[in-house]
Amino acid sequence: MNSPISNFKDLPISERIQLVEDIWDSIAEETPVSLQLSAADRAELQRRIAAHQADPSSSIPWEEVRASLFKGQG
Repeated sequence: MNSPISNFKDLPISERIQLVEDIWDSIAEETPVSLQLSAADRAELQRRIAAHQADPSSSIPWEEVRASLFKGQG
C-alpha cells in the first residue's frame, strides 16, 4: 500500500505532530458522546492544580519540556 499516509515517517516531526493533532480533532468531532472524566481522574487533576497553585515554581515551562524531548532530533 502506497498512500500518502503510509509515508508519514518521511515528514518532519513538527508536521507529524500536526497530523496527529488533526486526526485527534477529527475523531473528537465525530464522537457522538462527550467523554467524561472519572471521579478519580477529576480528583487527581484538582490535586495537581492545587499543588501547582501552592508552589508554581515546581512546574516546568512547556518550552523547556519540549526542548528536552526533542533534544538531538532534527
